[in-house]
Amino acid sequence: MNEKNLVSLALFNALDGALELEQIEKLIEKPKTSELGDLAFPAFQLAKIMHKAPQMIAADVAEKIDTTGFEKVVATGPYVNFFLDKDAVATTVINEITDKENYYADQNAGNAANVTIDMSSPNIAKPFSIGHLRSTVIGDSLANIYQKMGYNPVRINHLGDWGKQFGMLITAYKLWGDEAAVKAHPIDELLKLYVRINAEAEEKPELDEEARNWFRKLENGDEEALALWKWFRDESLVEFKRIYDKLDVDFDSYNGEAFYNDKMAEVVEILGLKGLLKESQGATIVELEKYDLNPALIKKSDGATLYITRDLAAAIYRKRTYDFAKSLYVVGGEQTGHFKQLKAVLTEMGYEWAKDIEHVPFGLVTRDGKKLSTRKGNIIRLEPTIDEAVERALSQINAKNPDLANKETVAHQVGTGAIKFYDLKTDRTNGYDFNLEEMVSFEGETGPYVQYAYARIRSILRKANFAPSQVQFTELPAEAWEIVKILQNFGNTIGRAADKYEPSIIAKYAITLAQAFNKYYAHVRILEANEGLQSRLALANATAIVLKEALRLLGVEAPEEM
Repeated sequence: MNEKNLVSLALFNALDGALELEQIEKLIEKPKTSELGDLAFPAFQLAKIMHKAPQMIAADVAEKIDTTGFEKVVATGPYVNFFLDKDAVATTVINEITDKENYYADQNAGNAANVTIDMSSPNIAKPFSIGHLRSTVIGDSLANIYQKMGYNPVRINHLGDWGKQFGMLITAYKLWGDEAAVKAHPIDELLKLYVRINAEAEEKPELDEEARNWFRKLENGDEEALALWKWFRDESLVEFKRIYDKLDVDFDSYNGEAFYNDKMAEVVEILGLKGLLKESQGATIVELEKYDLNPALIKKSDGATLYITRDLAAAIYRKRTYDFAKSLYVVGGEQTGHFKQLKAVLTEMGYEWAKDIEHVPFGLVTRDGKKLSTRKGNIIRLEPTIDEAVERALSQINAKNPDLANKETVAHQVGTGAIKFYDLKTDRTNGYDFNLEEMVSFEGETGPYVQYAYARIRSILRKANFAPSQVQFTELPAEAWEIVKILQNFGNTIGRAADKYEPSIIAKYAITLAQAFNKYYAHVRILEANEGLQSRLALANATAIVLKEALRLLGVEAPEEM
């Protein structure tokens, strides 16, 4: 049941064609409080057509409305306010959720078209830090959301496995590296080398030049450079995959920057054939003045390629391979200029599909208000952070429910869920300051709070030996109506999250639903043995189904007991 359509049709019939149905639907809004009604129509636009005061028009229209499907329709000042038939709406919504379960609010907007999602993409030979978490969990959640919308998501881990930093790392290893130490603790040792050479290069510019030389050797296929690069890459992937397993995130492709080494010549050739290449101070560029952008640097004066050359090759490869309907890049906000250039160059190359590329930027994670930096050694490593979150969750479980079965599994679900949820509830363009204690709290707007609300409902349903069935609501209490309205809005919420590339919309929805149920639980004796018992249990069950599905869209598990 779409109440907006119901209200629009009732208004259309009452207005005798003064406005088109679509015009009416666009004007309908939600009143500021539920006391004013469930939906409202402002009469201001009709004042121009009817040459009457909006208050008078609202009063006239309210008189003419067919109230079938509504408790009442009243004029309040210049608004026509509609109070829905709560029992009818609740019956329809709850029975639909009972019937469809986790398929409730599934949509077919995508018609199974591919959506490529460039996400996570850590740099090889550097530790996986909390800074990489945002791209990973935002990208994973968007993949879930787009799958719910009827698309086929393709998760791509575009590893940072090429570039001058490998020249820096090879130089550092050749100067100070210890093979046995690197084999024993690869990421720790490689990080020490990386931090040291960046610090020393500030005093000794010749180290920077030596790093450039090693990277040139790597690009030219030097045997020693390639062997070291492959070793660093393989060791890093072992660590990354272990962390991805803990986060329960997987990928369809690990094709990183190096994968496109043999695909860039075609890009440069196409740019040349289109007459887009220009020489500038020895470098090769594409002018983008007409887009009000700086020139795109395709090749440096020494012939070395750049990120954009590689990203152009990657975009073309992905279109050919996946024929995507959308291509999302979940990359930090500081790269906005780069992706504007990427789209502009692809447009200049004649690729109409460039418009389907979307940069999905996000803000930074800070610690005590300070920016994190791998180069300076100021990072929060993700794996020990996950382990600590799990330990904190286990400690709380031991304190509150020491006899819980599978405590370690639940603690893992709560600990990792807490970190993910805290990240995803933040509007992605905003950053946040890292606070593990706040993340793992069972109080406030947190993942554990929502998970606990779900587990509480499941406990109620087990006590009642609940068996789902179709129900008929009568005399719905106000607290229950608030839940029904939220449940009914799940599909629209998912659509908005997809349109805005914003998982926080789902996270905030989950918090609102959990809060509404907890308020209901505090005011209503759900398990009281009377004729309304089955309806109350059906409402609780529907809430649990949608809470679990909302958490799933965020990549967060919902424990049955906590």
